[in-house]
Amino acid sequence: MPKYTAERDPDKSAKAYGYELHCSWKDAINCAHALKGMTVAEAKKYLEEIIEMKRALPAVYHKQKVHHQKGIGPGSFPKKTASYMLKVVKNAENNAEYKGFDVDNMKITHIAAYQGRTIQGYMPRAHGRATNKNEQTTNIEIILEEVE
Repeated sequence: MPKYTAERDPDKSAKAYGYELHCSWKDAINCAHALKGMTVAEAKKYLEEIIEMKRALPAVYHKQKVHHQKGIGPGSFPKKTASYMLKVVKNAENNAEYKGFDVDNMKITHIAAYQGRTIQGYMPRAHGRATNKNEQTTNIEIILEEVE
């Protein structure tokens, strides 16, 4: 298990880690940028709207060749990334609840997404040849802190 890239006071924070998730890390970076600073309830609502394709996620990073969406510019509907991100947010919320914090006053103070391990795969081709068919994974980490 890799370490978190940021440290917070364990008496005031709760954290969760999504390890080797099978989703796009480029979409995860944009999703993390959008969620930073939100409360847990706002983040859950935002991600559920992306999953239901009611709201597009603005592309801040890796936005070349991304279609424009009405009102936000380049953006997309990364359903798979949003569902994995929602699982990590819910996991952090449950960890905060277990520690005895008031979940309604928790805010996302640190969120990071980066490339995980590449799982090698092969696709058979004609004449006994093979082509690489690798699977990219994403690591997501979230730290919640109580706000007064």
